[in-house]
Amino acid sequence: MSAFTTILLETHGRVGLIRLNRPEALNAINTLLITELMVALEAWDADDAIGAMVITGSDKAFAAGADIKEMADASAADMRARDHIAPFDRILNIRKPVIAAVSGWCLGGGSELALSCDLLIAAETARFGQPEINLGVIPGAGGTQRLTRAVGKVVAMEMVLNNRTLTAAEALHYGLANRVVPAERCLEEALTLAAELAARAPLAIQAAKQMVNAAYETALTEGLALERQTFYGLFDTHDQKEGMRAFSEKRPPQWKGQ
Repeated sequence: MSAFTTILLETHGRVGLIRLNRPEALNAINTLLITELMVALEAWDADDAIGAMVITGSDKAFAAGADIKEMADASAADMRARDHIAPFDRILNIRKPVIAAVSGWCLGGGSELALSCDLLIAAETARFGQPEINLGVIPGAGGTQRLTRAVGKVVAMEMVLNNRTLTAAEALHYGLANRVVPAERCLEEALTLAAELAARAPLAIQAAKQMVNAAYETALTEGLALERQTFYGLFDTHDQKEGMRAFSEKRPPQWKGQ
């Protein structure tokens, strides 16, 4: 991949790690950062050597919001024309699992980025919020929608309308985070989880992610029908034959993603 200026990339076996890297702005998300982030995610999504991805920030901040300097003087027409939020929608098209490893501040656009991920590991230091109301606006990249689905209406109302911040323990309690760990273990925990996912049958992992996401977007009867067809479709794959044969033969399966 090309050199980036706002993110750092690493690989750990079959796991791709993206570090947000705007320390001077507490990793505030600007157009360049979200664009580079999506280029990296999409490249790894197409790379058979990578099975899962982790996004993280620094110990002090996952991302402390959007870059207000980019938007302060914009008109509504300017914002619609720029549509800098559009890259957030592209995260939904990533087929492989994406995990957020969150330490420190996770606010505004940073919170919306974390909410766009499939799983979330929170450090004990993590703090989640949607403070856009303090700027005279509302969340625009999913903060009113994904947050409400994650934590429920009344908590989301207080966060969005009155700038309530959730601690890591509260995020776990309300279903925003998968688990909470000491800050020094946050990234390690996320990489371990990602490695476990990356070691599983690739086509089944991608299908499973698609179906869980569909549960949020379809009626139950439609979702059940889609699940059934996806389940049947996997029986035309090498990995299904290998997985069931390995189970019968009491040996580890050898996945090919085919």
